[in-house]
Amino acid sequence: MGCLRIEQEKLEDRILNEYAMKSKDTRGRKVEESPCDIRTEYQRDRDRIMHSKAFRRLKHKTQVFISPEGDHYRTRLTHTLEVAQISRTVARALRLNEDLTEAIALGHDLGHTPFGHSGEYALNKVCTYGFKHNEQSIRVVEKLEQKGKGLNLTWEVKDGILNHPTAGKPSTLEGKIVRLSDKIAYINHDIDDAIRAKILSEKDLPKEYTDVLGISFRARINNMIHDIVRNSMNKNDIIMSEDMEIAMNKLRKFMFANVYVGSKAKEHEIKAKNMLKQLYEYFIVNSDLLPMEYKNMIIDDEPLERVVCDYVAGMTDRYSINIFSKLFIPSSWKEL
Repeated sequence: MGCLRIEQEKLEDRILNEYAMKSKDTRGRKVEESPCDIRTEYQRDRDRIMHSKAFRRLKHKTQVFISPEGDHYRTRLTHTLEVAQISRTVARALRLNEDLTEAIALGHDLGHTPFGHSGEYALNKVCTYGFKHNEQSIRVVEKLEQKGKGLNLTWEVKDGILNHPTAGKPSTLEGKIVRLSDKIAYINHDIDDAIRAKILSEKDLPKEYTDVLGISFRARINNMIHDIVRNSMNKNDIIMSEDMEIAMNKLRKFMFANVYVGSKAKEHEIKAKNMLKQLYEYFIVNSDLLPMEYKNMIIDDEPLERVVCDYVAGMTDRYSINIFSKLFIPSSWKEL
């Protein structure tokens, strides 16, 4: 059968453009491994992320709406999949490395807390080490998965995950694609969810932005993708046109003012923050009640505050509520 990985690497040489990150040119892994005879290095990373426990937990973590009653609101997992799809579309159009792009996209939010950015804010306030979800995503893939072994991902995938926020500066074009695709995805699907929740209607969106971006969910995503492809073709950068980028950023600010802060989508946010704060403080005092894999980290000289933060950040919405209920809410007594 021969080595299929080598054949795929040769295919990348023929198909991908001169600025693409080729699999065979990776800076490698922290712990050297024998290559797979079927998959390229970035395909292996994608698969490791997909099979991780942290990835599965994303389905029960908040995107914007905390504990929504409807089945069609986004979760952190569906957000991740939408980012991956947008990223792959752009990477394919520009003849960049689609496998690297997909791996970064699938892993970019692995470190997110329960209850979205409200959970991130709460842990950043109480943990002496601070908390940023992109940095926690790196900690997940380097330390927390596989009982302390991590996923041993390639340097390029970790770089893209770490640098996906707005202020980040990814080292690869594939990472830059994910950085922009993340914003494209959440701005548009959060509008869609806000309309579903009757917080907004399409006509509430400022016309000066929708005239540039588009007047529907589908049109906006289509226009933004086309704009990136058109402006990045045959360039060593991933960019949008000035008008499109300005309109996107202003629409993002509009969402902060009308949805992300103070709307009914956030009415349980204070409760969520207080709950995570109390859970953190409880396990700082009662670290003997942590699961064994976290207690082992303390035995291995990981700081207590860091380990407790890891535990709370890794919780899903419903798991944190269940733990909080068991610890702080009295249950009914039944006669035996």
